[in-house]
Amino acid sequence: MEARMQNPATVIPEALPAVLSVMKAAKKGGVPEVTLDLVHLRVSQINGCGYCVDGGVKNARKAGESEERLAAVAVWRDTPYFTDAERAALALAECATRLSDRPDPVPDQVWAEAARHYDEKQLAGLTLWIGLTNLFNRVNVTTKQPAGAGW
Repeated sequence: MEARMQNPATVIPEALPAVLSVMKAAKKGGVPEVTLDLVHLRVSQINGCGYCVDGGVKNARKAGESEERLAAVAVWRDTPYFTDAERAALALAECATRLSDRPDPVPDQVWAEAARHYDEKQLAGLTLWIGLTNLFNRVNVTTKQPAGAGW
């Protein structure tokens, strides 16, 4: 696959520092890095972003994530490999990504379960992380950034 254009963040280089700054801030929310990796991977799977799925798997492997868990992220509800907190983050990520799939995109029940495991600062970081991943996915899918390039 060939990209339609260079990554927009390289075409408009002023965009990259701003996005990286938000990423850095989101990580300061205190959500475990492994959870953020899982959320990034699941959101990228939903959005069909090969670039981010490929890079997300590679990044998670480097951080020590198991192949078993990486392979099961797409079916996290049906496997025993994830903690309750990770499950709450993945559920929130799915709802916040699939906004048009239901009349109440992020049901109170999903939010309440996430809030049971994460404090307000962590929820802020997690919500920003989900939004950033969706941004990356939309930019990369729109411009057809190929998997394996740049990670």
